[in-house]
Amino acid sequence: MWGRGLLRGAKFAQLSSPSPSSPSSRPLLSAAASAAPSNLLSSQYQRGRWFGSSTANMAPVRDPNTLSNYDAWRTRHTTANLKIDFTDKCLRGSVILELESQTDKASKEIILDSSYVAVNSIKLNSAPSTWETKARTEPNGSPVHIAVPEGAAKGEVVKVEIQLATTDKCTALQWLTPAQTSNKAAPFMFSQCQAIHARSLFPCQDTPDVKSTYDFNITSPYVVVASGVPVPDETKELGEEKLYKFQQKVPIPSYLFALSSGDIASAPVGKRSCVCTGPNELKESQWELEGDMDKFLEAAEKIVFPYRWGEYNVLVLPPSFPYGGMENPIFTFATPTIISGDKQNIDVIAHELAHSWSGNLVTSCSWEHFWLNEGWTMYLERRILASIHGGDAHFDFSAIRGWKALEEAIKEYGEDHEFTKLCISHKGIDPDDAFSTVPYEKGFHFVWSLDRLVGRENFDKFIPYYFGKWSNKSLDSYEFKDTFLEFFSAPEYSDLKDKIGSIDWESRFHSTGLPPKPEFDTSLADVCYELAEKWKGKDFTPSPSDVSSWTGNQILVFLNAVQDFEQPLTVEQSQALGKAYGLIESKNAELKAAYFHIAMRSKDTSAYQGVADLLGDVGRMKFVRPLFRGLNKVDRELAIKTFEKNREFYHPICRQMVEKDLGVAA
Repeated sequence: MWGRGLLRGAKFAQLSSPSPSSPSSRPLLSAAASAAPSNLLSSQYQRGRWFGSSTANMAPVRDPNTLSNYDAWRTRHTTANLKIDFTDKCLRGSVILELESQTDKASKEIILDSSYVAVNSIKLNSAPSTWETKARTEPNGSPVHIAVPEGAAKGEVVKVEIQLATTDKCTALQWLTPAQTSNKAAPFMFSQCQAIHARSLFPCQDTPDVKSTYDFNITSPYVVVASGVPVPDETKELGEEKLYKFQQKVPIPSYLFALSSGDIASAPVGKRSCVCTGPNELKESQWELEGDMDKFLEAAEKIVFPYRWGEYNVLVLPPSFPYGGMENPIFTFATPTIISGDKQNIDVIAHELAHSWSGNLVTSCSWEHFWLNEGWTMYLERRILASIHGGDAHFDFSAIRGWKALEEAIKEYGEDHEFTKLCISHKGIDPDDAFSTVPYEKGFHFVWSLDRLVGRENFDKFIPYYFGKWSNKSLDSYEFKDTFLEFFSAPEYSDLKDKIGSIDWESRFHSTGLPPKPEFDTSLADVCYELAEKWKGKDFTPSPSDVSSWTGNQILVFLNAVQDFEQPLTVEQSQALGKAYGLIESKNAELKAAYFHIAMRSKDTSAYQGVADLLGDVGRMKFVRPLFRGLNKVDRELAIKTFEKNREFYHPICRQMVEKDLGVAA
């Protein structure tokens, strides 16, 4: 999720065994790990990786953001029979969970996560069940306890059918009135379940450590899109409504459950891809994406292995969508800011596509290990784009931009802040509160450092091994470490033994601040820095030709460099920059937002209303939160007024974050 945004890191406070989703053939202590230095083994033992030689005494629940007892039960299949009610702004219907017992002892209780869900009744194997929703505990919600009087032997599957409705406190859904859509013809609804918001849709095991296949049976008066493959010829007319069916045959975690409905049209953009969006935006969205989707897919498949999800489609959402993109399988949910009319912002799609392997197919077991999703995805994204655009200089150019974002995030937190670690303890923490660039870029730099250490040719052999071994499963940082050591313990890599032995895994996982900075190929960035240097001279006269041959990303690097000047531009310089380079009137939100940060730092009051106007046009947190923080510093009254004016425009997740940024949270 980054085009979308970001999240968290890791810890091992609990005794934890390899997840029940781990490969059954995986030895508790791999040969490579056995040969590891004793200090590493000791640190892993202390962190709870092993408890004697038996798994019987080990607690496999390793996600602090779930209250479910998924050590005793695991969801294998989910059927969602839901009606989208636009009048009451809720989902109502039933969800059937097929849960497999994991214990030798008969487990007599199932515990599910929930948050502000109205549960009407629960059946166990078609019979009424005894159940109770317990008191709410933040940030993890209200667990639902379901009695299993007869218990269930290990391997036995029971069916739990829950009749429910979402409430107005549901944090996973955003409802837009017709007036909030472009053609004003119909209301619109979309979901966003990452990180722990699926539990506000229906009781479930809301942890990335559990994966389930899905059947979606969704009734709506408008077109429906879901994170599954549409079932051919199964759409049925139900009066003024239709029943839409989708199947997800690849097991996915709950945070990838996704729905959207509204006045949605579609058009092909590749051999395996279509774009869906509002009718008014369809033509320009098709133009922006077609021709590149197949290239992205083919490049990714060469790096890892063939795409396993069937279709790869993109749903371009209304502007209040809080992320750049969300990697919901089959249908990436994307911000409309990627449709900029210049094909300069579609790299987001390469990122979300890369999640089809890192995150969706191979998943971090908790938000504490989120870098395994996002660090790997940043690495694959940059490999994909480098292969399309022409080599390592493009890889490094993107990494330079990422390093800048990482520096800013760590400066914002402070170098010693817990959230600057690659692996963060999430005990008592809402994952959304740890949302940052860190797991993306710090995670990327760790993966890239391993690539450089063993050499690209060797690392390219490891990539499909890693994703093949952990396909359809979830893992933690130490299991990733074991897998890396296991692969490179093979005799043909004996010459790498000393290099691999030099990796300080504990420091990489748990040190605060910036990671070691690599040597970048700056060939594509140097011209940006050279122009920025000219702007340090007060008598420099800009011309549109300065940037006419540049990509949008090069202009961003230039603007970021200007932003970093020790002395801000004068008001006159700021205004000249905006006019000469067309930034004030630009339709590219990336460029416009970067310019406004320069203008606010220059105290250019003539730009403040432009900032407020942009905040009323886009809901992507990448822009909204920094712009509100900047506007709050120079004109708090306008910042508060702008937020109150657009409060209902923003997604609930975005709204909560901005309230905290502005200090107006209840």
